[in-house]
Order: sequence, then C-alpha cells, then structure tokens
Amino acid sequence: MSVLNSAQQKAVAELLRVSPLADELGHRFAAAGHELHLVGGSVRDALLGTLGDDLDFCTDARPEQTLAVVQGWADAIWETGREFGTIGIQKNGLRIEITTFRAEAYDGVTRNPVVSYGTSLLDDLSRRDFTINAMAVSVPGHEFTDPFGGLRDLSAKLIRTPAAPQISFGDDPLRMLRAARFAAKLRFTVDEPVIAAMRDMAADLDRITAERIRDEFTKLMIAADPISGLRLLVDTGLADRFLPEISGLKLEIDEHAQHKDVYEHTLIVVMNAMRLEGDGGPDFVLRMAALMHDVGKPATKAVGRDGRVSFHHHEVVGARLTKQRMKAMKYPKDVTSEVVGLVALHLRFYGYGRGEWTDSAVRRYVTDAGPLLSRLHKLTRSDVTTRNRRKAAQLAADYDALEDRIARIAAEEDLAKVRPDLDGNAIMELLGVPPGPIVGQAWRFLKELRLDRGPLDRDEAEAELFKWAREQGHIS
Repeated sequence: MSVLNSAQQKAVAELLRVSPLADELGHRFAAAGHELHLVGGSVRDALLGTLGDDLDFCTDARPEQTLAVVQGWADAIWETGREFGTIGIQKNGLRIEITTFRAEAYDGVTRNPVVSYGTSLLDDLSRRDFTINAMAVSVPGHEFTDPFGGLRDLSAKLIRTPAAPQISFGDDPLRMLRAARFAAKLRFTVDEPVIAAMRDMAADLDRITAERIRDEFTKLMIAADPISGLRLLVDTGLADRFLPEISGLKLEIDEHAQHKDVYEHTLIVVMNAMRLEGDGGPDFVLRMAALMHDVGKPATKAVGRDGRVSFHHHEVVGARLTKQRMKAMKYPKDVTSEVVGLVALHLRFYGYGRGEWTDSAVRRYVTDAGPLLSRLHKLTRSDVTTRNRRKAAQLAADYDALEDRIARIAAEEDLAKVRPDLDGNAIMELLGVPPGPIVGQAWRFLKELRLDRGPLDRDEAEAELFKWAREQGHIS
C-alpha cells in the first residue's frame, strides 16, 4: 500500500466526489464479504484530472457473485463480457464495469487471451499492460495500491511495463500498439527498454486480429498527438506489419532529383488537418485521409530528362491503395468510402489559380465531393506545406476565391442538389419509352448538361433531350 501525498489525496477525493456511488457500491461488496477496487484507467484519469463517466472496478467476487450484489441496485445490467469475468452496469448515468481478479495466460500462438481468475489484487495488477494502468484504490476504504511505481511514472510522463516488456508483449503483442496509442493520447514518453522490445518483437503483431489492430490504431489517430504515435509505429517497424504504406513514404532524395520529404510532409498535413477540425472534436476520416493522401507517390515517382520529379496520377493510385489497406484492416465500408473519396479528390483544386476553371468545373467539384466537400476544403488547405511564404499565400488566396465562387454559384443554383432539369417520369413521357436503360442514359445526359451549363428552363431541357434522343437513334 502507498500513502498518497496531498495532491494525490485531492485527486482521489475528486474521483469519489464525482462518483459518490463508488463508496456505496463498495459497501455492498464488503457486506457480501468481497473486495472492490477502482482500478486501471479510472485511477490514472482521476490522478490526471480527466475522469469521465466510465468507471472500472476489480473484485475477488466471481461474475455470478457480482450479479447477486448489484441485482436490484443497478439501473441496468449487461453480461456481454461475462466469459471474460466482466459484468457491466449502469447507475445514475454512470457506466460501470466490474471484473473478477484475473491472471490471464497466453500460449504465444493464439490471438486472444485465455482468461483464468486470479486470487488477489496484486495478481490482477501484475498482468496489466503499463504501470500507469496498474494502480488501484479500494472502496470504501480508499487504500491506494501501487506495486509497480505507476505514480512515479505518471509524474515522469513515462510509459513502462510492470513486468519486463518482452514478457508483457509476449503475453499480448497488441500492447506494443497500445504503447504508441498512450504516447499519443497522454503525450508521454515511452521507456527505452519498451521501445527496444517493440522493435525486436514487431513481427509478433501478426498474431493479432485485424479488428483489434484497427480499433487500437483508430484510437491512436484520434488522440491528442497522433504524430508522436505514428513516428513510434514507423521507427519500431510496427507500422510495416499493418500499414506499410506509411513507412513507404520515406522516399530517397538524391542530389539530382530533389523533392520534398513525402513522409515528413504527410505528418505535417495531418497536423494541419487537426488544426482545421473545429469544435466537433477529432475527425478520424479527415485525419486518415491526410495520412493516406500521398501513399500513391512511391509507385508513381518518375524523374524526367530535366531531373525534375513527378508523381502523375498518384491520387488515383493512392485511392486504390487506401481502399485495399482499409479493407484489410476491416474498416466499415462507409468510413473507407469517405477516406478513399478524399484521397481521390485531394489534387482536384490545383490548376484553379491559373484561371482554368469554368463554372461547370466548379459545379463538378462540388458534385463529385458531395457530402465530403467540407472535409475536402480542409484537406486541400492542409496539403499546402511549402516554406515559400509567397507561394503559400497565393494558394490560400486561390482557395479562398474558389470557396467564394462555390458560395456564389450555390446561392444561385442549389449546388447541393444538382439534378437534371427533367426527372425520369418526364423523360419517359416525352420520349414515349418505358422504364429501362434509355431512361437512365437520358437522365445521365441531362445531368452532365446541367453541370456544364447550369439550370435550363423547361423548353431548353426538352429541346436538348429530343436532340440527344435523335442522335442516339431512340426517336426518328
């Protein structure tokens, strides 16, 4: 047991003030002859002053005994984690998980832990991932337990494992990815022996399911400082196990073919995108698109006779690679589609400042972006990382002008709902055709016409439809 200093006492007192139910719950377990401890992330976050509405407890009670204690007291109970020793409850708006002391065992081959119940709090804390997550506060007694120096590491902003990192990561290789995630979330430094183990054992990550890797990586990407986490993944070789495209951005730069460091440029774009997120909180789709927007460059790099480097159509290749990678990581189709769409469109803006864009081009830009337009604005602006202030200012001014032009045309034409001036029923009536391919072809023709020329009145739209139908041989 450790004696808390005054600051820590205040933090734990604040924890229990925010959740007076903790002591009440503790009394119920004590009356039933069981221990109950606030544990792990709840204690860490309380000491950091960032406690939320989710509380984690551990106990010597088995799941069926826990159910007996909370029955009639909890507002709601769920048993989805029961096979892992966890019972979930809700009380007065708080989500609480109570887990039986565990001593997890891994055989070094399977991808998931084999859960066995432990016999003591120390057993439970010793199997946790990092020292900052291996602290506990008993309720209702408020005794603080910190067998591995979690308080010291929390103060030093250091991520360290309770056991030797090789043992910890051998038990569950996902913990290597979690180290990077906590570094990104808390802005902490990872202990050098831990980094060395991550580098040596990176291949062990292959034992972990794509879904678990995806979930951990997503948390890293929406953390406060994803850049530090990404650097750690690349530097240790972990990224090569599930996202090799990022390490692949480290293109060789020779004295004859100078181009910007694509890897460093990408990290800057991610940071720029974060600054443009606004008050809505972290935007995974925008951040992921920023991370992947140039992954097509290695495959499209070419050096001309003049020594200049080009990456023609890298946005097309990048979109394809992004789709393949996110599918492999088991991301939902809608999320993948949004990220891929942004990667595919991120170069569309360039050329606008040279006066090449007609109103038709602006309409197509808005229509192709659809609901991604706001994010596309942010991604395009974030992609400007040149150190040439004059060039950066010109690009910003050009994009300001494009946004103003979009607003002007939108006010005149309702760009968000660009549709043909004649609907399917009108097409069938005018051409005298039944539902079928001809109607779809005519609809697409009229939409292209709408994008090119803007709104047409009824007579113009009908005349153009008849002209197209005669040219296609659908009417005489």
